[in-house]
Amino acid sequence: MKNSRIIGFHKLDLSERRAIIREALGSAEIEDLDSLLDSGGLDSKRALSIVENVIGIYSLPFGVAMNFTINGKDRLVPMVVEEPSVIAASSNAAKMVRQGGGFHAQMEESLIVAQVELRSVRDIAAARQAIADDTEEVLRVAREAVPGLVRRGGGPKRLTIRELAPDHLVVHIAVDACDAMGANLANMVAEATGPLLARLAQAEVGLRILSNLSDERLVRVKAKIPFEALHKDAELGASAARAIEAASIFAERDPYRATTHNKGIMNGVDSVLLATGNDYRAVEAGAHAFAAKSGRYLPLATWRTREDGLFGSLEMPISVGVVGGTLRVHHAARFSLRLAEIESARDLAMLAGAAGLASNLAALRALSMEGILRGHMALHARSLASFVGAEPDEVEAVAARITFGNDFSELAARAALVAEREARQRST
Repeated sequence: MKNSRIIGFHKLDLSERRAIIREALGSAEIEDLDSLLDSGGLDSKRALSIVENVIGIYSLPFGVAMNFTINGKDRLVPMVVEEPSVIAASSNAAKMVRQGGGFHAQMEESLIVAQVELRSVRDIAAARQAIADDTEEVLRVAREAVPGLVRRGGGPKRLTIRELAPDHLVVHIAVDACDAMGANLANMVAEATGPLLARLAQAEVGLRILSNLSDERLVRVKAKIPFEALHKDAELGASAARAIEAASIFAERDPYRATTHNKGIMNGVDSVLLATGNDYRAVEAGAHAFAAKSGRYLPLATWRTREDGLFGSLEMPISVGVVGGTLRVHHAARFSLRLAEIESARDLAMLAGAAGLASNLAALRALSMEGILRGHMALHARSLASFVGAEPDEVEAVAARITFGNDFSELAARAALVAEREARQRST
């Protein structure tokens, strides 16, 4: 994508938006784009191969966030989400970050944890020493369990031992899953090494399974926002930056606020993961566990004001894949990866992290400057107008009537639609 700053995209009709996407991707490659997007990329036959007891397909809106520059490269960000304002707000926040040089993301390691639980350990010290002495043998057995992954340059890399109680150990084997999410691979490693570890520790083997707390698969994203990007008046922009910093400090001190702060981050992250066919529930679980790892529940992103702007940083585990799983059969998920020009699982994780930080910035700015309810209810009014039957050229006028009346019930919306149509008849 040469330029993700597509001005006025939200004002175009559906066919015009698709034409822009088709041009960005290359029309020859996606000849059936309309069919793919109208179907959601999945039919009932394919759904039968994904989950049990299928009776149909459930659809969610599929949109694109604009204005993202990540590590110097422009990206269109695919998002699947049912909540109004998430895509627009993320696009607006990305535009602000763009003025400060874009998002800077990194992911130093991409390891998933395979856990082997050891119960009824007779001698903790002796068990730890025996496992440490035979670490290379454990890793050899682990690598034999996933030979294809090893051939691709991944596989088990290292081993750590954690003591949970005087007779209770858990062994972690860190596995480089390459471009896979890695859950099945980690499970295979845990199953293969369990008997050996139990023998070494003279213990009873317990659970052998991955952990969704992927704290060795951390994404770090940073962003700078000039004051004038927050408001055209630099002084007011500086005031907004200080308000965002204050909101960040509130989240750092209070778990009740931090929970909602992190929910805003996950609005962006989950939307990208849904669009790309990834396990957003696993990432959610890992994110919240990571937020509480210190013993206190903390925000995943923080903001500080300096002399030259507002600075934000995010750190969180994001375990994703770009091969296997749902991607084998879900055309829209594969399309999303192409749309965002994703080259690896690491690339996707950084994209999702940037979307999370953008969503967080948008929410904090709205809370600090505009009042999140006003903007959200305006979008709700338009949605409500459509729901009660307003035609496209009537939606804005009916939504205005709903908002003016400050009654967002279905009954009031229907009355607003009748009133608007009567007013139009009188004017003709």
